[in-house]
Amino acid sequence: MQIDLFGRKRFKINLHMHTSFSDGDLTAVEAAQYYLAQGYDAIALTDHWFFGDGGDFDGMTILSGGEYNVGGNDGSGEGVYHVVGVGMSRAPSVSKSMNVQEIIDRIRAAGGIAILAHPAWSLNTPEKILALRHVDATEIYNSVSGVHHSRRADSSLIVDMLGCCGRFYPLIAADDTHYYEAGEACASYIMAEAEDNSPRALLEAIRSGAFYATQGPEVHLFRDGDGYTVKCSSVSEIVFFSNLTWSPRVFTGNGLECAHYVPRENERFLRVQVKDSAGRLAWTNFTVC
Repeated sequence: MQIDLFGRKRFKINLHMHTSFSDGDLTAVEAAQYYLAQGYDAIALTDHWFFGDGGDFDGMTILSGGEYNVGGNDGSGEGVYHVVGVGMSRAPSVSKSMNVQEIIDRIRAAGGIAILAHPAWSLNTPEKILALRHVDATEIYNSVSGVHHSRRADSSLIVDMLGCCGRFYPLIAADDTHYYEAGEACASYIMAEAEDNSPRALLEAIRSGAFYATQGPEVHLFRDGDGYTVKCSSVSEIVFFSNLTWSPRVFTGNGLECAHYVPRENERFLRVQVKDSAGRLAWTNFTVC
């Protein structure tokens, strides 16, 4: 647990990872030990087509989870979809013969949160995502999608295009680690605001969007007078993204900890990305103007 810039409790969570129950290189116990040593407060074990029960590991919360993928390896045609379910009270009644919408519905029927994983890696177009119902969140960054033979880790463009269509998903960063040696493990995560790290409190924070996604920096966006203010840990760049193709929204410098932005008349949403001197990113969720 950490205390943020406003004195609030924050819990470090990875919502997408793999173990030897599917295609990960560590056992579940080894993986839990790995994350505990890195200061995580909670993880979800989300192996492919394997329901991982929740529990506790030396004080670190284990959220129930699983990843369910359809569409193979070809992003054209019917498309490729990977859906991460977390927080289910039971194993969802899913099968590999189901389409993506049926899988989303079964995750939610089991009490879970349905997260669309790595839409850039999967080549999910906005049109295909907009056709889906009841997606609870999507990944803006997926670390393993940037290593080895993958180079589509960042889904920022897709989420902004969805924002232009009025779809404002909560934005998750996750490492989706498989290898535990390629630099992806523990690289991207969320910091959730909650009273404690019980499953109930953490899942409530995720459902309500009370978190920011990060690779290290802290970032907060809030309404302030005539515009919006960002407060953050020391960074070198603050960017206010919106539905506009251009605006004076980029702030750069050494040791930036605050920026104020007044939206233009036709700006409908904002989200903020910051980058620190080491190149690590953090992202706020959407704010509707």
